[in-house]
Amino acid sequence: MSFAQTLDRVIARYEEVTTLMTSEGLDPKAFAKLSKEYADMEDVVAAIRTFKAALREVEDLEQMLQDPALDKDMKEFAESDLIAQKKTLPDLEHQVKVLLLPKDADDERNAILEIRAGTGGDEAALFAKDLLRMYQRYAEVKGWRTEIMGLSENELGGVKDVSVTVSGKGVFSRLKFESGVHRVQRVPETEASGRIHTSAATVAVLPEAEEVDIEINDNDLRIDVFRSSGPGGQSVNTTDSAVRVTHIPTGLVVQQQDEKSQHKNKAKALKILRARLYDLERQKKDAERAAARKGQVGSGDRSERIRTYNFPQGRVSDHRINLTLYKIEQIMDGVALDEMIEALITQDQAERLSSVE
Repeated sequence: MSFAQTLDRVIARYEEVTTLMTSEGLDPKAFAKLSKEYADMEDVVAAIRTFKAALREVEDLEQMLQDPALDKDMKEFAESDLIAQKKTLPDLEHQVKVLLLPKDADDERNAILEIRAGTGGDEAALFAKDLLRMYQRYAEVKGWRTEIMGLSENELGGVKDVSVTVSGKGVFSRLKFESGVHRVQRVPETEASGRIHTSAATVAVLPEAEEVDIEINDNDLRIDVFRSSGPGGQSVNTTDSAVRVTHIPTGLVVQQQDEKSQHKNKAKALKILRARLYDLERQKKDAERAAARKGQVGSGDRSERIRTYNFPQGRVSDHRINLTLYKIEQIMDGVALDEMIEALITQDQAERLSSVE
């Protein structure tokens, strides 16, 4: 099917959906399904119509210039207009092609963000805390909601590991490229000699999964209960309210102790487990797709070093797309993080387009 035929087919389906939505006797379930399809198609149809209008304008101007009776002034005007119109076509065509790319089915999901301190001891935990703040501030900028599901700190107030639910419009579509190893280069507050240290933290972004997405068999779970502990291992609860859930088939372990209720801790643990199991399936599919095309920005490889935050030089470098921004304070405040995420999305779109063209 040619590109032009594809565009005609999309327009025809959009008009068909528009008509079906006004049909008599349409049940609510069918109407909801059609409404979603209609909403999903609105942007691409608007882009197609703009592109087609520009094509028609070019054709009309070319026909006008073929008229031998056209006077000199009108000819100059038409030639100038034709050049301007032709310049817009590549961008309009690119916009349509991007919108026609198959959408990631998980893009509109909420996400569970997991941050773990890596190499670097106390400094790594302090950096993990800074990353947590960065994502919380970024969520505020985007109008998203965040809820800490589980948090383990060290004696200095650094984050050993944390799980956060991020809820809002298009959360996973923007955060999914954040998975990987984040490295920091700076002079730690605990460093007396002023030497620059290198530490790291690992970020995992999981699409939030519902019970209908992942069915967990109770027989596949081992659930242990114990008393909650704080920094240094001291007991902070006199009852066995903390919960450790082990998924026997995969060996995945989730531990929750933030709530005083054993029931609430178990519910949170199962929510995180469900997201991790769903993510395992997603990673398998991503690996299959990556094998089919060499380049992939969003590989989701948790061991891949994706970004370096160099405080002495005031820069943040993303190694996947060779982008460096000298805006470290604005990025750590969540204000300029979108600039880096937008570049990652653009690169991913370019790679996907090259694989289908």
